[in-house]
Amino acid sequence: MVLNEVEVTQRRVLTDAIEEFTLSPVDGQPLASFTPGAHITVETPSGAMRRYSLINEGAAPTNYVIALKREPRSRGGSASMHDAAIVGHVLRIEPPQNDFELVPAPDYLLIAGGIGVTPILSMARHLSKNGTPFKLVYCSRSPEETAYLDELKDMGDHVTVHHDHGDFDQMFDFWDHFEKPRPTHVYCCGPAALMEEIKALCGHWPEGRVHFEDFKPVEVIKDDDTAFKVTLKDSGKTIEVPSDLTILEALRAAGVPTVSSCESGTCGTCKCGLVEGEADHRDMVLMDHEKTDKIMICVSRAKSPELVLDL
Repeated sequence: MVLNEVEVTQRRVLTDAIEEFTLSPVDGQPLASFTPGAHITVETPSGAMRRYSLINEGAAPTNYVIALKREPRSRGGSASMHDAAIVGHVLRIEPPQNDFELVPAPDYLLIAGGIGVTPILSMARHLSKNGTPFKLVYCSRSPEETAYLDELKDMGDHVTVHHDHGDFDQMFDFWDHFEKPRPTHVYCCGPAALMEEIKALCGHWPEGRVHFEDFKPVEVIKDDDTAFKVTLKDSGKTIEVPSDLTILEALRAAGVPTVSSCESGTCGTCKCGLVEGEADHRDMVLMDHEKTDKIMICVSRAKSPELVLDL
């Protein structure tokens, strides 16, 4: 895992809960280019690794611009960024990656919900600049909670901004956009409920026509999770994993060096050996034959009272 250092050179308040961060290289070296929909993985001040979509122009960037929401139930990532990543603070990041790439299409439908607007905004800017046909539907609770509202409104008839004010009966009706399959490519990013709705509506569309961006594809912590113990084989140290922390987070809090990247069960960086105990596997990486002696400590838990890890 390659980590580069960047400095927080600017912060901008977008809403009460969302701020924009401008990150510039500390050594003056050119930054890697990127395409619309790309993200960087940031080692937040808390030590948690979090993925944030890049918003700015990526052809020859002099900085990286991200925006993030302080989550009410933050697990250390967004809260530490808002509290500690002040101007002048140095962060470590992985180079840009893009799992949400715009593919060639005659036109596009972009769908955003809440903070999910960040990759969608970069796409809208790119398509608007190039004169490519697109429509954007941006759903949020209220105008006060809507990041980049003025800029998107200035894009004109391309953009529909919808506020439901927390009322289920006022939710946007997407059916007209999906009733008849078209050559249009759809890109959607937002809360789980929004993406589940779009998945349900597009079942009759050709495969590969509708694209989703989801940085948290697994439920890391569940309401009925319980505490368990983890023993490290090399040192014999035993660590309590509370019901509201992952193994990785508990190890980090105990000062045990860890290696991670996505922290969402999708990349495989934190995979380690499982010596004893029965794991509750929640990742999307391990093959069935690996699950008896491997575990992804960023998301998986224990079915037995204790796990022994090859650490």
